[in-house]
Amino acid sequence: MKFLRFLGNEFVLGTLIALLSVFTAVASCQGSMADSKQNESEVAGMKNLNDGNAEYLRANQFIVYDYTMFDGWYTADTADKEEYYQASYSQELQDSIAATPDDAFSDAYYDAMYADSYAYWDESDTAFETAGQWDNRGDGLQLVMLTMALGLAFAAWASLAKDESNMRLGFAALGIAMFVLGIIFYLRVPPVLG
Repeated sequence: MKFLRFLGNEFVLGTLIALLSVFTAVASCQGSMADSKQNESEVAGMKNLNDGNAEYLRANQFIVYDYTMFDGWYTADTADKEEYYQASYSQELQDSIAATPDDAFSDAYYDAMYADSYAYWDESDTAFETAGQWDNRGDGLQLVMLTMALGLAFAAWASLAKDESNMRLGFAALGIAMFVLGIIFYLRVPPVLG
């Protein structure tokens, strides 16, 4: 029982309050930084998604233009008109015709036309995945902060009770338990890999 009385010692409680205060502040600060990084990643994801959509629409316009020029070439009644239409093809269509003359609008053509939008969408997916990782980290740090704050409250109540009070020992033990639990939660906070 004397060992348990040691938990209620002013020095132990003061040290516990100091440690819980520091870890609460650290978890809070890191949680705020995680929220900020999550926001940055989400904004980057939205920007790349919008840019990818704009590039997709731009590519669609050029594809329609290539179809129009190809149809014009196909229905041309003079060599001059055929030459005009062929000269108006996009570089991607010219490359596709050179690679597969029987299939001008091959999958390779569409992949080339949409390459920029695909690249933006890939960057968007990566940014949103990173935002999710920051969100998980922030959630883990919120749990640490909550646990440490509860421990801080228990330690504060213990310090207010009389030295010989059983409540002092109970609150001190709960404060120490919350500190240990908070450290365990902190060590389990997921890292951000992106």
